[in-house]
Amino acid sequence: MSTPPSQPPARNRKPKTKSSKRKHLIASRFNDAEKQSVLDAATACAMTPSGFLAHAALSAAHDLTRTEAEVAGHREMTRRLFALGPALSRIGNNLNQVAAALNRDEPAPQAQAVLDGVDQVRLEVQAFIQHYLDSERPAA
Repeated sequence: MSTPPSQPPARNRKPKTKSSKRKHLIASRFNDAEKQSVLDAATACAMTPSGFLAHAALSAAHDLTRTEAEVAGHREMTRRLFALGPALSRIGNNLNQVAAALNRDEPAPQAQAVLDGVDQVRLEVQAFIQHYLDSERPAA
């Protein structure tokens, strides 16, 4: 015996007037994880997925300053993350050179500079992670 699909609980509200009914459709595409996130959020809010997306989009559209700041923040975080890649690559190359020199019993005077570079990138990664975590926390 199959159970009927889960529906949001019915809300007691007046039907929309003809002028306030939503008649326009804007389509969006989501990957599997994004779709599931939207479905879970809609269920938690006792809304249909379409109603939830409309509400979220209209909320963002009504506060463009905040929306623009969030988009700019995500772009900056992405830029910083991609900037770390070449730095990590250079440090990895330098570490390999130091290790090769030490394995040949040769001096490696650049070892301290390489370790300082590793520490600098470590601090940048920590700052990036902290910034990301802070931006993901809901506003108090």
